[in-house]
Amino acid sequence: MRGARVIAVLALAVGVVGIAAAAPGDPTAGQSRATASVAQVTVPGGTSGGSGEITAPPQATGGGSFAFPPDGSVLRVGTSTATATAQQGTSSSAEGSVKALAVSAFGGEVVAESVNVRAGAAAGSAGATGDVGTSSITGLVVLGTSVAASANVQVPLADWGTLELLGSTSSTSDTPRSAESAVTGLRIRLSAPHAGLPVGTELVVGIVSARAVAQAVVPVSPPRGDVDGGRRTDPRATPTPAAPRKPAPTAPREPGRSIPGAPPEFVRPAPEVTARLSQGGYVFPVFGTAAFGNTFGAFRADVHGKWHHGEDLVAPEGTPLLAVADGSLFSVGWNDIGGWRLWLRDDAGNEFYYAHLSAYSPLAIAGKRVKAGDVLGFVGSTGDAEGGVPHLHFEIHPAALLQYGYDGAVAPYPFLIAWRRAEDISFDAGRTYYLGADGLVGPAGAPVASARAGAVLLDASDISTESGLVPGALQRALARREPRSSTGP
Repeated sequence: MRGARVIAVLALAVGVVGIAAAAPGDPTAGQSRATASVAQVTVPGGTSGGSGEITAPPQATGGGSFAFPPDGSVLRVGTSTATATAQQGTSSSAEGSVKALAVSAFGGEVVAESVNVRAGAAAGSAGATGDVGTSSITGLVVLGTSVAASANVQVPLADWGTLELLGSTSSTSDTPRSAESAVTGLRIRLSAPHAGLPVGTELVVGIVSARAVAQAVVPVSPPRGDVDGGRRTDPRATPTPAAPRKPAPTAPREPGRSIPGAPPEFVRPAPEVTARLSQGGYVFPVFGTAAFGNTFGAFRADVHGKWHHGEDLVAPEGTPLLAVADGSLFSVGWNDIGGWRLWLRDDAGNEFYYAHLSAYSPLAIAGKRVKAGDVLGFVGSTGDAEGGVPHLHFEIHPAALLQYGYDGAVAPYPFLIAWRRAEDISFDAGRTYYLGADGLVGPAGAPVASARAGAVLLDASDISTESGLVPGALQRALARREPRSSTGP
């Protein structure tokens, strides 16, 4: 080793990782895409090596150990997992992630217990976001000295190279509506020969990127199939022998016709999992990697009001879904739009909606008491998500808004971010919809970001018998009353 072991950390003026622009004529330029690679060694004029890159679509997973050369003297990763997911459409999302454990470079001159990188992106009619905030490095030791890893910093390696940490970029665009992000966990560059390798050699661990592009909204023809109370019944739904029955009076007025319960073949054993609780006792609803954005309020043709009441979390089919809080389950069973779905009511009276499940756990019984972190079911693509990318449709209905029925919802995005980081924020932070002077007002047309949870949405008595799927029905309902304040009573 050459030079003194003096460690200095320098902030980089700009992100050290970029996303290459799509080449002219690239057929994927207007599509959502995600990539993930565990490790790469590039030797100018010599033999290089890497773990290979996985891409989505389609959804892909990879990982394992890595060593270069075969004895691992230059770079070694003990074990790793890599995932890439992407969802196309008017509300699109993408995510690439890598988790690498027991990382060692140059025989232990640079070591890390773990390198966790994630790049996410989402785009829809309500906006576009790129996210790299959960990327981290733990147990980093450089030339015998512990280093706290921060994003976009550079650490000198004596007089023979540099170490760049968590290099990241994130950007959005309006033409087309899109977002992209990228992260590289560790990057070592040689500025002088070292360990028998020439100047310009690069060692990289954890390389991920995500790009989400919102497709143009195509006018939707009136839905076909049976109609129940003005709401669609999905003609593709598999009939079950159970007879439909009305939900309990306290259940939210969700769109679609419901059938309670689930046949035995849709119940699976729940794996043993340990969930990380936020300070308030809430848990991120997906156990594992999930890609999501901020699409609350985006256009949806087949739901009440034709706007997205929640968030879609894209994850591999069969991924366990967790109870976000201690509480009780209700409305467990089939719904024409939500597919296999359930509701959870926590001890404070807040309600959470899980839809498109592929199966339930044995705990998923109406009236069952569950604890935060319990496995309730598994990611799927049932209901009106049939044939699409597996995902969880998740909604938050605060207790203060239950008087507005199914429209009493707030944007899940800030809470999902906080729960994944084990932090807490108030439900008042969510975006809401309310009745303004020009009708239904949302995030694109009014300053509602600071609206408290008591904001006026829609008067329940005005819309209790109306459906947003019936042409002009919602407009007629809104016209029957005078505009109200956005701040509510």
